[in-house]
Amino acid sequence: MNTAPAITTHWVSRSAFQIVVFLFLFTEIALGAVLHSSASLWWAVPLVLLASHLMHGAAVGFHEATHGLLRKNRRFNEFDGVLLGILSFTSFSLYRAAHQTHHAYFATERDEELWPFVFTKAPRWVRILVACIELTLGLVYTPLLFLRSFLRKGSPIRSQKVRRRIWSELALMVVVWIGIIAAVSYWQVWHYFVWMYLAPAFIAGNLQSWRKYVEHVGLTGSTVNSATRHIVAEGWAGRLVATTLLHEPYHGVHHLHLGIPHAELPHHVAEILPVTADERPPFQSYRSAMLDVFRSLGDPRVGAQWHRNAKQR
Repeated sequence: MNTAPAITTHWVSRSAFQIVVFLFLFTEIALGAVLHSSASLWWAVPLVLLASHLMHGAAVGFHEATHGLLRKNRRFNEFDGVLLGILSFTSFSLYRAAHQTHHAYFATERDEELWPFVFTKAPRWVRILVACIELTLGLVYTPLLFLRSFLRKGSPIRSQKVRRRIWSELALMVVVWIGIIAAVSYWQVWHYFVWMYLAPAFIAGNLQSWRKYVEHVGLTGSTVNSATRHIVAEGWAGRLVATTLLHEPYHGVHHLHLGIPHAELPHHVAEILPVTADERPPFQSYRSAMLDVFRSLGDPRVGAQWHRNAKQR
């Protein structure tokens, strides 16, 4: 069982996103240099893994932008959000609209992000199959999950203004990617495209899915703290990961305080310490949190409705 970590000084930076972006650019330059040289491709592998982690950090920045917290200037915030969405095959406005349900109806059947794990009528085999797909094909599954929310009958996204903007962003995404693929094909740089974008993006998409599962899947509490895993790292490696993920491991704090920037999340760590019997203390590493997730994958569920359903039976 995880034990409550001491509340220590955490690495905090309001420039975490900018640091992630610059580190990513330097990594891509180094990766391009390796690919251009006659060096063994084995030298490219660690750079691809590093680029994947930094892409994952940029995906957290995409999430911050949906809350209007990535940039102080609203126009810059919107620009960064749309750009990051295009590069990750997800409409910024669509993600923002669907993500609102995750906060407004957290861990209930109206939580679009946690479908189908919040549905007590969803067969176990369906939930297991979805988990297997999401955790191995996150780059494909995540955009489709949000498109489902947008296109399905009874979509919670009803504003015609928002829907028109989503369609325009989807159209822009298609145009941009047609241009990218055409350019890659014209100059025959598929080798660079695969190693510098596709491979790290594929891994980053899976990292994003695993982080989502660490945060919520397998938890059936009725409160934010009892339905969220938090990671408060003690070692330098864990603190570095937390910084490059824009302090997202303090995920419960984000749910409790939607309007505060990522750099302020560690200052509220006391609020995610357990106060009731069904709440657990923060994990001291992603490793220990992942082990807890593995135990739940045989029957992936989220939300207190699973307990109510069991009582009715």
